[in-house]
Amino acid sequence: MILPDNQASRERAARKIAAGGLIAFRTDTFYGLGADPFNPPAIRQIIDLKGREGKPILLLISDLAEAERFITDQTEQFKLLAETLWPGPLTIVSTATPGLSLDLTAGTGTIGVRLPDDESVRELLRLCGGALTATSANVSGAPPASSAQEVANYFQSGLDLILDSGRTSATAASTVVDVSGAVPRLIREGTLSRAKLEEVLGRVE
Repeated sequence: MILPDNQASRERAARKIAAGGLIAFRTDTFYGLGADPFNPPAIRQIIDLKGREGKPILLLISDLAEAERFITDQTEQFKLLAETLWPGPLTIVSTATPGLSLDLTAGTGTIGVRLPDDESVRELLRLCGGALTATSANVSGAPPASSAQEVANYFQSGLDLILDSGRTSATAASTVVDVSGAVPRLIREGTLSRAKLEEVLGRVE
């Protein structure tokens, strides 16, 4: 079911999330699959839907304070990146708080979080409790969806609703950097360049 992205649709999406459902929504990059990060069965549904095993699932947060629910050790590097490059297309990986689903962390002991540079997305996240999963809305190995219709083409069933916020303008996914170790490690160079990270952090592996 595709619904136009408006207040009524977002409130409906929030009710679906609270009931353990799955939604698709436009992030500040591509469309993502949203579930309550504290609902393991819902997270498992996303993995089954995408056909993707053994990979961590990143989270979007509505406000910087929400990071404390997921990141147990906000290192100086984490704080520096968050203060300098958030909100923005940067996923920061650090040590996960105990008790998060192994399907979220893929057993790595770390979790990736991002504060999106889009106030309407952050408002949806607030309605949904402050955070949602945001793994790309595509079957494993396929290009990420740039529109609600592309999401619907990928998933004929399994989603409670798709919020249609128009076509994304993104040409790349978020950059992912891991700051859980002594030296920051670039996992994926996306919209933000390695050079930009090095301006903030110095050396990046």
